[in-house]
Amino acid sequence: MVTILHDKDADLNALRGKTLAVIGFGSQGRNQALSLRDSGVNVIVGIRPGKSHDQAVADGFNTMSVKEAAEKADIIHILLPDERHSEVYDADIKPFMKAGKTLSCSHGFNIIFGQIKPPKSVDVIMVAPKGPGTEVRKAFVQGFGCPGLVAVHNDASGKAKETAMAIAKALGLTRGGVLECTFAQETYEDLFGEQNVLCGGLVDLMKYGFETLVDAGYPPEMAYFECVHEVKLIVDLIYEGGIQKMNSVISNTAEWGEYVNGPRIITPDVKARMKESLKDIESGKFAKEWMHEVHVNNCKTLLAKREAIGKHGVEITGKRIRSLFEKK
Repeated sequence: MVTILHDKDADLNALRGKTLAVIGFGSQGRNQALSLRDSGVNVIVGIRPGKSHDQAVADGFNTMSVKEAAEKADIIHILLPDERHSEVYDADIKPFMKAGKTLSCSHGFNIIFGQIKPPKSVDVIMVAPKGPGTEVRKAFVQGFGCPGLVAVHNDASGKAKETAMAIAKALGLTRGGVLECTFAQETYEDLFGEQNVLCGGLVDLMKYGFETLVDAGYPPEMAYFECVHEVKLIVDLIYEGGIQKMNSVISNTAEWGEYVNGPRIITPDVKARMKESLKDIESGKFAKEWMHEVHVNNCKTLLAKREAIGKHGVEITGKRIRSLFEKK
């Protein structure tokens, strides 16, 4: 059983007198920086010129180059896209990783797969909200908390966990509950969930359902409602009270179909392929292929697939359907 930690298990005093540099100002960077500042943390933002830099300035943050931020900060919290961590770390952060500092992140990818190799003299921690940056911020503002994970990869100071828990508290995560884990557990489970269920699995399931109905002659608008639009309604019910709660709300007919037809679609061979996927993740095969796509192929395949999904019937129909609900 993992340990669940709450507000009483964290002390913001662990951050007192320290400067935390948020590196990157995308969804996670901006929203985490705002909550950290609201909790009294001295936050600076290391960022390159561009729209994100302009947003950070508009939000009133002390902005500077990544090198300057890395030099000034006691805690360097990298919130860049996974594929950019190593290049930025090597060029702008590594020279300033001195004894007594803390390297922090919200996903263990680059540490686990050796893209970043911090010195043994620094603390290496992870504070990972389990939700998009906007939702984490929304929960914080409302006085609630998004659940999260904390992990310690290297504890040079003997106080790495205290720092991680203080950051989690400053983000509001300890209000919702924080799970203590390892970098490896977070990295492998996160990649597996994204690829097999949350993104890869769910998207393909919706696309195949949509295609099956349209191929059979049903109107694409109806297919979209059935196979995409209603997914949120079902997931919300499961989120609120579990699968049984969802089953108690849907019709008996729908519940019977779940038991009878679900296993015909998601068959045991799907689970077998999921196990293969997990092995590819744990072995580093997926990470190696992804880094090749980024650094050698210049994301050509990624960009082509991104363009292709925009031309799929489910996306074209979805845009038309959603426009009907826009406020005029």
